[in-house]
Amino acid sequence: MNEGVQAAAAPRPVGHYPHARRVGDLLFLSGIGPRDAATNAIPDGIEAQTRAVFANVRAVLEASGACWENLVDVTVYLTDMAGDFPGYNRAWADHFPDPAVAPCRTTLGITALPTPISIELKCVAHVPERR
Repeated sequence: MNEGVQAAAAPRPVGHYPHARRVGDLLFLSGIGPRDAATNAIPDGIEAQTRAVFANVRAVLEASGACWENLVDVTVYLTDMAGDFPGYNRAWADHFPDPAVAPCRTTLGITALPTPISIELKCVAHVPERR
């Protein structure tokens, strides 16, 4: 199985690419940001943006037949590592309270993202094929 996924409940991608692509048991999400799917608004503050991006990731996972617990690896891009890491880390801990079952995580500080957002996630999930 090799199929692209567009999630109606997630904000439209800012380029010509799918929200996700499933290949066998793996689901690869394109970079997901915190924009609101209906209004394109960006929440204020890193904790609100982190919670919004998590909601958008959930929407893509669900549209792909996956769930939050299927996440195995997350790469996080922050435009202000020094200022935003603590708030982002608090929101992460709320959503993944048990580190033993949380996905692996890498957090990178970068100069900019394609839109005026402070955070973007790149995710991989394991989704066993239905038989």
